[in-house]
Amino acid sequence: MSKVFITCALPYANGPTHLGHLRSTYIPADIYARYNRMKGREVLFVCATDEHGTPIAVKAEKEGKKPKEIAGRYYQMIKNDLESCNISFDNFARTTDPLHYQISQNFFLKLYQDGFIYAKTIKQPYCDECNRFLPDRYVEGVCPYCGGEGARGDHCEVCGRHLDPIQLQDPSCLICQSTPEIRDSKQYFFRLSHFQNEIESWLNENDALPPNVKNYVSQWIKEGLNDWILTRDMEWGIPVPLDETEGKIIYVWLEALLGYITSAALWAHRNNKSWKKYWDDKAIHFIGKDIIYHHSIFWPALLMAYGCKLPYTIIAGDYLSLEGRKMSTSKNWVIWTSDFLETFESDTLRYYLMANAPLTRDTDFSWDDFQRRINDELADVVGNFLHRTFTFTNRFYQGQVPEAFQMDNYDQEMVDKIKKLPIVVGEYIENFKFREGLVEIIKLAKQGNKYFNDKEPWKTVKSDPEIASTSLYICNQLCKTLAIVLNPYLPVKSLEIIAVLNIEEKLEWDSANSFIPSGHKILPAEPIFSKIEDKVIRMQKETLYQNQKEVDTVKEIISIEDFAKIDLRVGNIIGAEKVKDSDNLLKLIVDVKDKKLQVVAGLAKNYSPEDILNQKVIILVNLKPAKLFGIKSEGMILATKDTLNVLSAEGAAVGEKIK
Repeated sequence: MSKVFITCALPYANGPTHLGHLRSTYIPADIYARYNRMKGREVLFVCATDEHGTPIAVKAEKEGKKPKEIAGRYYQMIKNDLESCNISFDNFARTTDPLHYQISQNFFLKLYQDGFIYAKTIKQPYCDECNRFLPDRYVEGVCPYCGGEGARGDHCEVCGRHLDPIQLQDPSCLICQSTPEIRDSKQYFFRLSHFQNEIESWLNENDALPPNVKNYVSQWIKEGLNDWILTRDMEWGIPVPLDETEGKIIYVWLEALLGYITSAALWAHRNNKSWKKYWDDKAIHFIGKDIIYHHSIFWPALLMAYGCKLPYTIIAGDYLSLEGRKMSTSKNWVIWTSDFLETFESDTLRYYLMANAPLTRDTDFSWDDFQRRINDELADVVGNFLHRTFTFTNRFYQGQVPEAFQMDNYDQEMVDKIKKLPIVVGEYIENFKFREGLVEIIKLAKQGNKYFNDKEPWKTVKSDPEIASTSLYICNQLCKTLAIVLNPYLPVKSLEIIAVLNIEEKLEWDSANSFIPSGHKILPAEPIFSKIEDKVIRMQKETLYQNQKEVDTVKEIISIEDFAKIDLRVGNIIGAEKVKDSDNLLKLIVDVKDKKLQVVAGLAKNYSPEDILNQKVIILVNLKPAKLFGIKSEGMILATKDTLNVLSAEGAAVGEKIK
C-alpha cells in the first residue's frame, strides 16, 4: 500500500481565512487527500499556523500585547474556518509548539556544522528612533526594479521580486516612519548559490512539476541564485542556536517550511508511527502561487543540504478576484470564510471554487455566477436527477432497487458510462485537474436526466414494466456512482446521498462502479440540493459594497497617543511649479526651518505657482514619503476637502509646531 504526504501552505496567524485561501490551497489539497484515502493509500495530511515573523510582531507592538497572544487568537479562527469547510487534516499544528523550536534549531545547526550556513557582516537598516536594527518587513519603500510603492524589505508585491531591505528607495521604518540609516550587522547566510545547478536540474527534469511552477521561477534561475540571509535581529521567533547570537532569530521562511515536518512529527508521536515513510514515498505541497519561489528554490535547496528526499511535486493555485476586482482585506473587498458560512453550506463553496476555473488559472468570484452554478448545476442537474430517481423508486417500487431485465443499446450505453466515470474522474484528480473531474461528473448527471426523460418511466411503469424497472435500476446505480465520485469534492452532500441509498459499505473509490443489487432498500428522500434565492444574493452584494463604502468613507477614531505622533508644522512655500502632464498637481518646496521638504499637492486648480509662492501653510512633516507622477513627496499641505483652500498660518513663525 503506497503512502502519500500532503501539505498545505501554512496560513499566517495574523488574520482569518478568506475565499482566496480556500480556492488556491486548502480545498484542492483536501480533494486530493480524500481521494487518495478512498483509493486505499495511507495519507498523512498536515498543516500548521505560521506564528513568527514581523507582521505578528508589529501587530502585537501596536496593540500592546504579546505576539503569541495575537497568534493564538488567529490560530483558533483559522482552525475553525478550515474545520467548517471540512478540510480533513490529520494534524493541524502551530509553529510556536516546543517541538518546532527543537526541530528548527537542530536543522539550522546541522546545516551550519556542514558548512552550508556561514556568518557574514552586511549592511542593514538601523532605526535611531526605535534603537534597533530593522528586520526586512520593518522597512517599506519603493521597489528598485519596478518602482512599486509600499514594497517590503524582503518582497515587492507589484513585481514579485525578492528584495534586500537596503535596496529599497525612500525607505522608512514601519513603526515610527523615520528614515533608517545603514549600519554594519553580523548575520548568517545559507549557501543557496551552491545549489544553482542542482535546483535547475530538478526543475527541468521533474515532469511532475506543473508548468505554472516552472515558468514562475525561470527568471530567478536565469539571473542566478544568491545566498539567502537566514537570521533576523528581533525578539519574536526561534533563537539562533549558536554562541554570541543573542537577539538573533532564525528567518521565518526557514522555520515555517519546517512546520510541515513539525506537524507530521507531532502526529507521529501521537500515533506511534513514522512520518518519514510518508515523506519518502510521495510528498506533495499545495500552495498559492505567491510563494512558489520559496517552495521551488529555497526549500528544495535546504532539503538537499540536509540530505532529504525532495518533494514529488508542488501544486500552486492561482489568484481569486472578487466581482472583477482584486481582493483587498484592507479595503474590506473580501469575503471571509466565516461570513460566507453563516448563510451558505460549505459544499456549495467547495463546488463553486473548484468548478469555476482550472486551479492553474486566475479566476473571479461573482455572487451572480455563484448562484447560477449552484442552481443550474447542483440543484437542477445533480439534485434533480437524484430526487426524481429516489422519489420514483419509493413511489412505485416500495423503496427497493428494481430488477434489471433485458437491456437495449441505450441502457447498455448508460451502464458503460457509469462504470467508466470513476476511472475518468480518478485520473483527473491524480493529475490535479480538479475542475475537469467535476465537469465529467456534471456531464454524466445531465445525461442521467436525459436518460430518465427518454425512458419515460412514469408511462412505462404501466405500459411496459420491464423497461421501467430496468431504467430505474440503472438510474439508482448512477446515483450511487455520483455519491462516491462526489465525495472528495462535496464530503457532506455525498454522505447525504449515501444515507438515502442506505449503503453501509466502506467508502472506497473502486466501489463506485460496483452496482447495488436489485431488492436493496433505499430510504425516503428530501431534495439534496436547494436553490439559492435572488434576495439572498442581493443581500450579499449589498453587504459587500456597503462594507467597502464604510472603509472608504468612515474615518477611524484614533487615540490621544496616535494623535501625538502627528507632527504638524508651519511652513513657508519657497518654490512652486506645475507638474508636467498633470492638471491638478503642483510641486512645492516648503521650508519648515530645520529642513526643506518637497511636496506634491493637488492644488493646481485653485492656485497657480505664483499665487501660492511665499504663503505660510500648515504641513504634516512626518508622513511616509510617496511618489506621485514619479516625483517624491515628503509631506502633506493641509487644505479643505471640497474647495481646496490651504489652511493659512500667517503671523506664525516658520517651523512652529501646531499643538
